[in-house]
Amino acid sequence: MTIFALSTAPGRAGIAVVRLSGKAAHAALHALCAGKVPKPRAAGLRQLRDPGSGEGLDRGLVLWFPGPASFTGEDMAELHLHGGRAVIAGVLAALGRLGLRLAEPGEFTKRAFENGKLDLTEAEGLADLINAETAAQRSQALAQSAGALRERYEAWRASLLCAMAYVEASLDFSDEADIAEGAFNAALPEVRALDAELDRALADHRRGEIVREGIQVAIVGAPNAGKSSLLNALAGREAAIVFDEPGTTRDIIEVALDLDGFPFVLRDTAGLRETASAVEQEGIRRTIATAEQADLVLALIDATTPHPVPLPLGEGTVLHANPLVQASPLPMGEGQGEGRFAESRALIPVLNKIDLASTTKAEADTGVIAISAKTGEGLDTLRAALVAFARGNYSGAETPLITRARHRQEIERARAALAAFLACAEAGDHPELAAEHLREAADALGRLTGRLDVEDVLSQIFSEFCIGK
Repeated sequence: MTIFALSTAPGRAGIAVVRLSGKAAHAALHALCAGKVPKPRAAGLRQLRDPGSGEGLDRGLVLWFPGPASFTGEDMAELHLHGGRAVIAGVLAALGRLGLRLAEPGEFTKRAFENGKLDLTEAEGLADLINAETAAQRSQALAQSAGALRERYEAWRASLLCAMAYVEASLDFSDEADIAEGAFNAALPEVRALDAELDRALADHRRGEIVREGIQVAIVGAPNAGKSSLLNALAGREAAIVFDEPGTTRDIIEVALDLDGFPFVLRDTAGLRETASAVEQEGIRRTIATAEQADLVLALIDATTPHPVPLPLGEGTVLHANPLVQASPLPMGEGQGEGRFAESRALIPVLNKIDLASTTKAEADTGVIAISAKTGEGLDTLRAALVAFARGNYSGAETPLITRARHRQEIERARAALAAFLACAEAGDHPELAAEHLREAADALGRLTGRLDVEDVLSQIFSEFCIGK
């Protein structure tokens, strides 16, 4: 069925774009323009009228894109209108009366995928491009939507299919031992090389996923260290309640920031201390969980605290709240191997309230960034440290090979199947079983780009799109 939708943001605007896609697109355009449809892919200024009443709707630009040379692969049209609410409502109502259906979220892109105009990774890149809020996210999404991941994933699959051809040949000549063994052995270098490449892709410290979702930063410290004040100062607004009563912050408060093109998600947490309050204990439990899952921890320290205060960050993990006693990176205890925080172990000690402290030790000597969340002193240095962390860990010339959890899951499945194949080969097991492991790996890589049945993920992917895209 032919669909239509407003592709620009709803509400009053200078210009509004309405898109149509499907077999009846040309007929609908013909009816609105009184037969004066522009030449293909050439904008034409037309008077648009309601086909039923003849009432004038608007005077705008009309474009006609015959399929399959269009975004969706179907006949398409675009109406570039004045962005008044009455104009938009009149045109949409007229299209509905012509028998067209309002599009669902992401339906235009879904049709483009179904018609072979783009693969799943390109569709996901397009969704990320629409949602990009920083330069780093835009750059990554733009490369993905242009096929950067597809090309790499398809190269992996082509290599695997080559190995599968050798293994299948060994099965075809199973009666001739020398030929079968030679064909099977020819597949081993291909599989080992691909196995190593998938290993390298998985050992990326989740760089692509972190850029897409934002660098998670946990602000931790003792009560009244100034965590909420720091969050507000970096956000430039009153995002968190600031009060001098300990335990004011009970739940996690987060703010998204764009620092020099890098996306950050800052999380204000409950103060770490011994307490009998069940509610505050739950807040502290959430603080510890947030710190363990973060990509970076800002350990906030009160410069006016005369004695060191231990801050427990999980079993076997303690940071003293006074940098003059301890200013070393956060140690990881036994068993602290899960979560992104455990992988990077990244921590920046921050000495707050230097406007109130009588003396402070030089940053160069302690490795601590000295600030005043109240006056703003030192905040530029802290921002620069955050950007340096992002640039050192999440920027690079190459496009990340994994940008979503779905990609990682399928690559891990392919990697496990290749490992099973190599184990079969070393054990001298039946080649039929080894061949099945290669098919499993090929299926996993095929699901990355949508070459195989992926109905279970289509609704999730395309629901991320806005209506009209």
